[in-house]
Amino acid sequence: MNKNLQSARKNKNDEFYTQLTDIEKELKHYREYFKGKNVFCNCDDPSISGFFHYFSYNFEYLDLKKLITTCYKNQQMNLFSKRDVEKAIYLEYEGTKNDGNVPALEDIGIKPLKGNGDFRSEECIEILKGADVVVTNPPFSLFREYLAQLIKYDKKFLIIGSYNAVTYKEVFPLVKENKVWLGCNFVKEFKIPDGSIKKFGNVVWYTNLPHKKRNEKLILFRDYYGNEKNYPKYDNYDAIEVSKVVNIPRDWKGTMGVPISFLDKYNPEQFEIMGQMVNTKVDKFNFGYPFVNNIKKYARIMIRRRQT
Repeated sequence: MNKNLQSARKNKNDEFYTQLTDIEKELKHYREYFKGKNVFCNCDDPSISGFFHYFSYNFEYLDLKKLITTCYKNQQMNLFSKRDVEKAIYLEYEGTKNDGNVPALEDIGIKPLKGNGDFRSEECIEILKGADVVVTNPPFSLFREYLAQLIKYDKKFLIIGSYNAVTYKEVFPLVKENKVWLGCNFVKEFKIPDGSIKKFGNVVWYTNLPHKKRNEKLILFRDYYGNEKNYPKYDNYDAIEVSKVVNIPRDWKGTMGVPISFLDKYNPEQFEIMGQMVNTKVDKFNFGYPFVNNIKKYARIMIRRRQT
């Protein structure tokens, strides 16, 4: 399943559509942050976008101010087939007059864009500047650039990306400094243009919106002392190796290396992130590949417990 994502990045195949069930499952945790807000989905063909469907059908429930979507012009615009699909467009939706709150085509403002609808274009950036919250599934191959843009313009966001993106040199400092964290769920299946389903094993939500899961403390029940042989020290860094998150010891106060899956359980009030060990390029955030007894381990996040 992870090979599907690696292949997608290598071939820059970014045509993966998030299913409505996954959107509903995640967004239910953030309702309070959408009230009175302008929501921007800037990588979304509205004819097939689960995000457009979710926000337009729940516009009154969420008490939104405005919904705006844009997408790259090469994507199909089947919903608006009477228009010139070669021209990029953007949509504005401010609710419907229908009694059943069901969006109607006449309620949707369809406006042309001068360019191709790329999220990096000047006109799309101008729309971004007026948005309060950005929610979408950006191209996997452009995740670094996409996230950097959101940070640059100080936007609240809820987006989808590879779990391994936490180790990117452009992303990890944001995670360490608690400017970006994981959402509540994994996304394991996507639709692709031919209508079939593609499965993945390590796709998650990234956000800077608070949620309750982030405040949950990890229950620790293992002991380091008396079991030192199970926690060897790294050859090249003063820390102990913890091969599974469940094995984090409750009586160790020093630094430890844990799998990146730890971030799904990370509570910044319980733990402090010190850095990572993922490659040979050593800097203030990365300490080089982890080695135990001259054997290289998988990528590790270096953490320590906060003293309470």
